[in-house]
Amino acid sequence: MELLSSSKAFGGSQRVYRHDSVACACPMTFAIYLPHQIEDGPVPVLWYLSGLTCTHQNAMDKGEYRAAAAANGIAIICPDTSPRGADVPDEPDNWQFGSGAGFYLDATQEPYARNYRMESYIRDELQALVTKNFPLDMNRQGIFGHSMGGHGAITLALKNPGRYRSVSAFAPITQPSTAGWSRPAFEKYLGPNETAWRNYDSTLLIADGHRIADLLVDQGTADGFLEEGLRPQLLEIACATAGIPLQLTMREGYDHSYNFVSTFMAQHIAWHAERLVA
Repeated sequence: MELLSSSKAFGGSQRVYRHDSVACACPMTFAIYLPHQIEDGPVPVLWYLSGLTCTHQNAMDKGEYRAAAAANGIAIICPDTSPRGADVPDEPDNWQFGSGAGFYLDATQEPYARNYRMESYIRDELQALVTKNFPLDMNRQGIFGHSMGGHGAITLALKNPGRYRSVSAFAPITQPSTAGWSRPAFEKYLGPNETAWRNYDSTLLIADGHRIADLLVDQGTADGFLEEGLRPQLLEIACATAGIPLQLTMREGYDHSYNFVSTFMAQHIAWHAERLVA
């Protein structure tokens, strides 16, 4: 790993690293906040997955997570949202596909299958890398995210029972297989057979029998993507049908921006801490 930056914050350390990824076949960058409690031993870890157009830096600069992470003694990892580079296939004029829009899946269609393997990258490769290099208690992991990252967090938790003790989301894309801004990406990454899409759709994974202990979701009522892309009511129906406890809070007047995410960030981290720290 190459250390790109490091600075002290709330007694801990905010760092950014770059490494050569086998899963994505290109260099990848991630941010990690290590609270001061690492001086006493391994700490729980919380993965934060960002949304469309973002990198590791959006949450690091605008998410306002460090004070709450330090107060609760939790490390926060912010991966990038896609592979990047001159040799990585992309659609530069399409913000809903390619660079910044990996959708946390493993592509099966050419020319994307070689690089766009974000599920394997986060689940396997980056997991192994941080386990080896940082004092983290990998038996106490949680995961959360925003928008496309909320979709990724929920699907990863559903498909990896026992790995993540807690999962939450800000304005997640709840049914990406039918949402207008994700359906075209699914077809390009995964092909026209929609049966393969079910593996990356929270509502359909739940319908197919995947389960999590509980789920926290915040959604702004003034979110411009609410009806077309996010549709939390579909997740609410899926969880109710499956008996999954869902705490869905509609936040009056909040939009889709990091002003919304940062407002409720500390509450989400405290919710995770109840499941990770005790």
